[in-house]
Amino acid sequence: MTDTKSKLSAEEQAQAAIDSMEKDAIARMNAETAQIEWAELERHFATGAVVRVKKGLDLVKVAAAMVEDDKEAVEGWMKSGLMARATDKDAKRWGKDQPIMWAVVVAPWVLVQEAQED
Repeated sequence: MTDTKSKLSAEEQAQAAIDSMEKDAIARMNAETAQIEWAELERHFATGAVVRVKKGLDLVKVAAAMVEDDKEAVEGWMKSGLMARATDKDAKRWGKDQPIMWAVVVAPWVLVQEAQED
């Protein structure tokens, strides 16, 4: 009886390994994501480490893409404005509105996204 791996081509095996690593990164980033208040993020903003991820884009998948060094995906999101370093305007609004944020650390960055309202 031959095992399933020997039936897969080298390219298929490589793709399966990549898929497995991506799933692992997503699972790890999901476990490390938490809700946090803006006041707790202000010091990270002051160091320039906060990256805003727009609502509608999956924060966990963005973090996993950064961990996996998926430059093409990250550059695409940045060029389209779906993610960017948080600006003074963002910080002022967050300071005024005090939203609950989802956050995940992908050192040296802290990715944040305003929590969806129920």
